[in-house]
Amino acid sequence: MFSTSYIEISRSAYKNNIKYLTSVAGKNVVFSSVIKGNAYGHGMEHIIPLAEEAGIRHFSVFSAKEAYAAYQITSPDARIMIMGHIDHDELEWAIEHDIEFFVFDDDRLGKAVSEAKKQKKKAHIHLEVETGFHRTGIEYETLPDLMKYLKCNQDHYIFEGLCTHYAGAESLANYLRIKNQISTFRQFSRYFSRHGLAPRLKHTACSAAALTYPTTIMDMVRFGIAQFGYWPSPETQMFRFKKDQGAGNDKLKRLLSWKSRVMAVKEVEAGQFVGYGSSFLVNKKTKIAIIPVGYANGFSRSLSNTGRVLIRGRRVPVIGTVTMNTLTVNVTDVPGVEKGDEVVIIGKQKRLSISIASFCEMSNMLNYQLLTRIPSDIPRTIVK
Repeated sequence: MFSTSYIEISRSAYKNNIKYLTSVAGKNVVFSSVIKGNAYGHGMEHIIPLAEEAGIRHFSVFSAKEAYAAYQITSPDARIMIMGHIDHDELEWAIEHDIEFFVFDDDRLGKAVSEAKKQKKKAHIHLEVETGFHRTGIEYETLPDLMKYLKCNQDHYIFEGLCTHYAGAESLANYLRIKNQISTFRQFSRYFSRHGLAPRLKHTACSAAALTYPTTIMDMVRFGIAQFGYWPSPETQMFRFKKDQGAGNDKLKRLLSWKSRVMAVKEVEAGQFVGYGSSFLVNKKTKIAIIPVGYANGFSRSLSNTGRVLIRGRRVPVIGTVTMNTLTVNVTDVPGVEKGDEVVIIGKQKRLSISIASFCEMSNMLNYQLLTRIPSDIPRTIVK
């Protein structure tokens, strides 16, 4: 296998999640699978085929680099949308291959129209408008000049979408801000309608917005982390628990399991320190197991003396300092542990499980952070 750990991706869990999220959004709403960050750490090359099996034909990425990678995998009838970074020289490739992309300033719009004229093709653009997130987006005050330019150049682009992004829809603390953004987007939408320029799609909702603010569900929803089985926040989960009449906790199923094998087993006498430095002192004869996974493999050093893994159906503690390539666990109370035993870092083993949420709490990271930091070179396989 030539790897010290491996990841399993559940096909059945993914199908379950798509079915549930489709029921939330509605069957007539375009489901855009957000696969930025290597499909939130799951592996773009694995998630795209699963998504297409589930009937999804629209994919959202952050950059032209990610779009290029997705283009090598997707079916000919699939659509790819760049929501963030694309250099001027990358616009040439995007327009040539009918890649959709966000436009949020005059510079990108001008370069897109210029390149479209040069290629005698139409650029597939989504106009992102500023509604209160204050990252990227067209300001309302610039609409008169923008409208003139758009109408003068209608032969060189396809108005694929009018869109925005919400500033923290996963948190109740942002409720008023989100409501104001929804209202502002409607102002933009009415402006375009009054001036006779209608997008093919209106889309504003990410996972959190779609799950907690039904009015944000328009012609398309950009589902990111929810499709992989993770609630954007505990508040989102609780809202759906109530909305789904108490069944919300079971609706999303995690796809990812991260596993390794015991590399070595040995005993340490009382009074000895384990690993680098003196962070863990053995106070009695202790049996330890060495796992060939460390912070270079995505297992945070902050989990030293606090982390947990599963071995033989038992939850065992990490002891000593997590090193670049290994971690050590106390298996004194687990009978029969031996070299080659399965180690579950994230996932289930017998009746116990270690979730991304618990793993994140121990390492002081968001689930988004942890997932996208799992190295892409760890082998990923599809399982039932």
